[in-house]
Amino acid sequence: MTGFWPEFLLIAVVHLMAVASPGPDFAIVLRYAVRFGRQQAIAASIGIGAAILLHVTWSLVGIAVLIQTTPWLFKVLSFAAAGYLFYIGIMALRSKAPLHPEQAIAGSANEDAPSARKAFVAGFITNGLNPKATLFFLSLFAVIISPMTPLFYKVIYGVYMAVATAAWFCMLSIILTQTKVRGFLLLKGYWFDRLMGLLLLALAMHLVVSSINS
Repeated sequence: MTGFWPEFLLIAVVHLMAVASPGPDFAIVLRYAVRFGRQQAIAASIGIGAAILLHVTWSLVGIAVLIQTTPWLFKVLSFAAAGYLFYIGIMALRSKAPLHPEQAIAGSANEDAPSARKAFVAGFITNGLNPKATLFFLSLFAVIISPMTPLFYKVIYGVYMAVATAAWFCMLSIILTQTKVRGFLLLKGYWFDRLMGLLLLALAMHLVVSSINS
């Protein structure tokens, strides 16, 4: 138990730095917050957090080692992730200015908003298909976490990172969907949406290029 807290705090700091850095997760939460509102953004955030458990499970059972040592499998996952990011990037680029700005300011519901379940799935897939996230957690468990650490503690670490990730993006969702903030974003949000689309396409291209060159 004496080595639990130092190890846990180190993991918490490294994880915070990773989750706060811009990437596909941030892009999709921002897009959902801007275009669809708090409920969808929070659902996507919870989906992202749930997908962390997937990476942790892979790391614990050794599947991530197989991905790292089997180049073709890693490339398949990379291309799958790139394809999904490309798809949602194209959808974001097609965003248009609101037809009724006064309704946007009033916070009217978007008829085209996906259900909370679809938003959850989108967040889960975005993070779950990211092979770099898998390798991040593999490195975390291989380098920072001692092999002597009991499995029970490793499970605690994994649950913490899943909850912390979801909480981070839920907080971001709440900030972005404040009345005044969202009113502004709904008026000009299609530009943010298009920028996020470009970011997602750039991330997709980066995955493809890095996979081909690896």
